Amino acid sequence: MQHDKVLILDFGSQYTQLIARRVRELNIYSEIHPFNKIPKNLEEYKAVVLSGSPFSVRSEEALHPDLTNIRGKKPMLAVCYGAQYLAHFSGGEVAPSNTREYGRANLSYIKKDELFFNNIEEQSQVWMSHSDTIKHLPTNGVLLASTSDVKNAAYKIEGEQTYAIQFHPEVYHSTDGKQLLENFLVNIAQLRQDWTPDSFVDETVAAIQEKVGNDKVVLGLSGGVDSTVAAVLLNKAIGKNLYCIFVNNGLLRKNEFESVLNQYEGMGLNVKGVDASKRFLDALAGIEDPEKKRKAIGNAFIEVFDDEANKLEDVKWLAQGTIYPDVIESVSATGGPSATIKSHHNVGGLPDFMKLKIVEPLRAIFKDEVRRVGATLGIDAELLGRHPFPGPGLGIRILGDITAEKVRILQDVDAIFINGLKSWGLYDKVWQAGAMLLPVNSVGVMGDERTYEKCVALRAVESTDGMTADWVNLPYEFLQKTSNDIINKVKGVNRVVYDISSKPPATIEWE
Repeated sequence: MQHDKVLILDFGSQYTQLIARRVRELNIYSEIHPFNKIPKNLEEYKAVVLSGSPFSVRSEEALHPDLTNIRGKKPMLAVCYGAQYLAHFSGGEVAPSNTREYGRANLSYIKKDELFFNNIEEQSQVWMSHSDTIKHLPTNGVLLASTSDVKNAAYKIEGEQTYAIQFHPEVYHSTDGKQLLENFLVNIAQLRQDWTPDSFVDETVAAIQEKVGNDKVVLGLSGGVDSTVAAVLLNKAIGKNLYCIFVNNGLLRKNEFESVLNQYEGMGLNVKGVDASKRFLDALAGIEDPEKKRKAIGNAFIEVFDDEANKLEDVKWLAQGTIYPDVIESVSATGGPSATIKSHHNVGGLPDFMKLKIVEPLRAIFKDEVRRVGATLGIDAELLGRHPFPGPGLGIRILGDITAEKVRILQDVDAIFINGLKSWGLYDKVWQAGAMLLPVNSVGVMGDERTYEKCVALRAVESTDGMTADWVNLPYEFLQKTSNDIINKVKGVNRVVYDISSKPPATIEWE
């Protein structure tokens, strides 16, 4: 079945992925492409959205998209930078704002009987994030909405299905943002809302069967949500021809290797467990640089995985749990405006010696969609609710070099923290939590003795997709008990701190 598609052109905004996710929440399929790599098959897209950007349209570095085959030919929504771009280069004027317009604002004026603002009232809260402002509308611009500080908060171009807004409808703080997107995509652009988890499962299973046929597929399981959902999807499509390998890299959580293996076997998956802890720890010996650690872990995994895959006969395909944010972040690094923050362990292909073709059943969907697909497949809610865990595991939560003793310390600390969150009923209120072992010793007193031991940092964040995150305000009583338990029960730790940084500017992991 051919779904109606929305093209989102990325100008480097931290919110671009949120636009795509908000569109998907309306059961409409959306794709993100860098502004300077517009797809050639434009006829496949029924509407276009221009994202925001950290750049200014007034600067020499202004990003210039080629809208020749889009503007006036397809319904287009320009957000923030996009709105300013259309104004500045089409007969209007953009000037520096007297005050940086950042944060909550309310619509003080909305043009009457406008389909674009259907079911949205004056005083509706919107989120602003820009230092320039539109002083004069472009040629044929018609004012649609204002706030007390921003006169030209929204406009349309007469004679086109082109709409522009200086606020961000995709962020949570714009209370009617989803309604606005629905007005544009459904009422104005007339897109069908038929992109659902059920349709995704049916279409993906059929696509896998067509692509793979009777070939054998090998998949590396991690115990996480993505690889688990990928495995169940593949199992539904090809059954006994799927061979799963779960590698213990020595950097998993405490007792995770055994418990996850048992869980998989209960799900009817064909899984082999491989304990390669020593191999990974040997490969990491003496390495302190975070990116070098990631590469060492990735290389060791490929070697172990290759050894195991070679024991299977006639395997032609490698399955991966790659999801859409991995794809976007890796693509934008090769020419889009968004910067690469860190390399992804499951994007970028395989070394030449692994002559396997790739199948990635989840590469079109976001993390929250993966969970919805998993629920449709009947996967246990507790497994689907597991916090994300990084591919390199505790290897990037131990700052500095990695030893077996440091892994032991962090596993014990992490177990106390995570089990505590569960027993206090806090686990499901947190998107991701973990402990970091810092390369810092500090002085403490235990009994009458002076100690000089490790410091650990606890981290808990709330998020929907990991692109932005806020630290969680955990109860003081919980933090107090957790700190006491860690210091009293984990040999080698005498200090616990709690990380209260949001993303951005900090990342969720410390490395």
